[in-house]
Amino acid sequence: MEANREIGFGTKLVKIVTRNPIVFLLLIAAIIVGCSVENFFSWGNLTNLLSNTAIRFLIALGVSGCLITKGTDLSAGRQVGFAAVIAGIMCQRGDYNGRLWKFLPEMNIGLVFLVVVLFGVIWGLINGFIVTKLHVPPFIATLGTQTIIYGISLVISDAQPIGGFQKIYTTLINGRIGNVRGFHLPYLLFVAAVFGLVFWFIYNKMRFGKYMYAIGGNDVAAEVSGVNTTRTLMRIYTTAGIMYAVAGYLLAAKSGGASASMGQGYELEAIAGCTIGGVSTTGGIGTVPGILIGVLVFELLKIILQFLGVNPYYNYVVQGLVIVLAVSLDIRKYIAKK
Repeated sequence: MEANREIGFGTKLVKIVTRNPIVFLLLIAAIIVGCSVENFFSWGNLTNLLSNTAIRFLIALGVSGCLITKGTDLSAGRQVGFAAVIAGIMCQRGDYNGRLWKFLPEMNIGLVFLVVVLFGVIWGLINGFIVTKLHVPPFIATLGTQTIIYGISLVISDAQPIGGFQKIYTTLINGRIGNVRGFHLPYLLFVAAVFGLVFWFIYNKMRFGKYMYAIGGNDVAAEVSGVNTTRTLMRIYTTAGIMYAVAGYLLAAKSGGASASMGQGYELEAIAGCTIGGVSTTGGIGTVPGILIGVLVFELLKIILQFLGVNPYYNYVVQGLVIVLAVSLDIRKYIAKK
């Protein structure tokens, strides 16, 4: 009996490793780098990893619904930048000489948050409308809106960096709990945890989540079964827009500044994190814990490259290769399953 248990455990372990090769390869790389490079295994580095993962996780949660329904959202990064610009402009101090919109009074940061989220809803509805009503493929639809959003961000910010935020804005978002040998728990971590739990509940317990997986598995069958695919997809893209808006609001405060270029490339990082974490680009598959692991591992990759002193230009090459590898492995799984 014990031998059978050992064999069963070993087989199970092999399956987990073979199904998530990138995750285990990067974890092994992290252990090797940690044992050979000083300060890699440090509390400060861990805090930095958690803080960066928190915002990327929010963006990945947004794009995950699109991927599960066989779509995508290439406007995610630009929507994050747009939200950061709006939040930055409205959260500037009243006595700041470089205020961009001088006619605005100093605004409450809670009200600014609601305004930013409202814009996220609008962008999400526009994406959903183009995909569901105009029947434009998500790749093309969000590629187009990505450019539109970036252009509007440049116009309203006059292509200038935005700073001079209210102290309460940056202090609140960058707050932390504890400080043991440089390790602390950033508030951003708790925000990400709350959204993660909400999305887990939506994906696993709510009808909306079940409809999402049904559309990703077979949209025609879902429609015949009574699922309103148009309404569900509209909600998915709108939810994604809200998540990008929240991420942009937090990112501007975390960075202490904002610009139209903020968030550039985040959509690819989010898609990579989702794919590494098991969200299938062929639709119908994906879990919230998997998304968290994927984003965490992708952020770990960036830190590994930094500690190895790799030229920042090559970082993009490595990250791009990981994205291609993750998607190609996902496609191979799909082909093998068929």
